[in-house]
Amino acid sequence: MTTGAAGPARAMTLEEWAALDEEVEGELVDGILEEEERPTFLHEIVVAWLIRPLHTWARRRRGLVASSETKIAVGPRRGRKPDVSVYLPGRVPPLADALVRVPPHLAVEVASPRPRDVRRDRVEKLGDYARAGIRYYWIVDPQLRSLEIFELGRDGRYAVALTASRGRVRAPGCSGLSVDLDALWSEVDEAARAGARSRRRRSAGRGHTSHSGPS
Repeated sequence: MTTGAAGPARAMTLEEWAALDEEVEGELVDGILEEEERPTFLHEIVVAWLIRPLHTWARRRRGLVASSETKIAVGPRRGRKPDVSVYLPGRVPPLADALVRVPPHLAVEVASPRPRDVRRDRVEKLGDYARAGIRYYWIVDPQLRSLEIFELGRDGRYAVALTASRGRVRAPGCSGLSVDLDALWSEVDEAARAGARSRRRRSAGRGHTSHSGPS
């Protein structure tokens, strides 16, 4: 996604950021609107897949799952929009809030390969989510085919609670929740094959058109 902002950056408050029109995208970093990652089709497939087991698990506990347009205050002048966030009973934001000040139980980011995005997810957001008090932070990397789960410690810092690349894994801090990574990567492979077939058909169609015409 791109910010949609034009001209020189201007400082704004969290409330001003939350009040921006939908088409003005971006996260707030030290009071400045900053470009978000540019999601690929792969990124969106993985996000959609993750929402399914998280939603099923959360609803059994009367919790809720929010998607990537949820604006969360993570500091006095910093706001983030996780790909997925999960809220449990007793810690659910008011429905009318455009700016969420209640930390979710967990936040999920699906990593993108751009170096700027890697730093954002693995360095900047790691610090932001810890300071905001988000208990668990997941990073799912479709390129590396990995899941990393970080747990917030008493010292206010994240420690690695789980790393996995395949199989069905139990998520720390989410009793009864398991994530079938083999099924996730299988769906990604299926999408890749479908995309390749579509490209071949389009290419064949263009070739047929270029060679056809009046005789």
